[in-house]
Amino acid sequence: MQRPSDEQSPEEARRDHWEMLRFLAVNASVGAGIGLFVGLSILWLDIGGVGTSLSRSLHPVLPALMMVLPLALTFAAAVTASAIMLIPYRKKKQR
Repeated sequence: MQRPSDEQSPEEARRDHWEMLRFLAVNASVGAGIGLFVGLSILWLDIGGVGTSLSRSLHPVLPALMMVLPLALTFAAAVTASAIMLIPYRKKKQR
């Protein structure tokens, strides 16, 4: 008996889920890296005097983290969301 093209065996489904998780993890990592790069660039290039203000602060680590980490999370979420929207489902089903 032949299965419809949308059905997968448990092994195929498990492999497909791990591939999908790996795909999302790679995209989230790339997005977080871009966010960290942008946040550190803002500090290093002293855009808006942020770097100067932090260098004069008594405790510069916490404000720097409060700026860089949300940027990294935002970029990670944006890149992951765009990757989810661009998943090639039709090509996979045609195999």
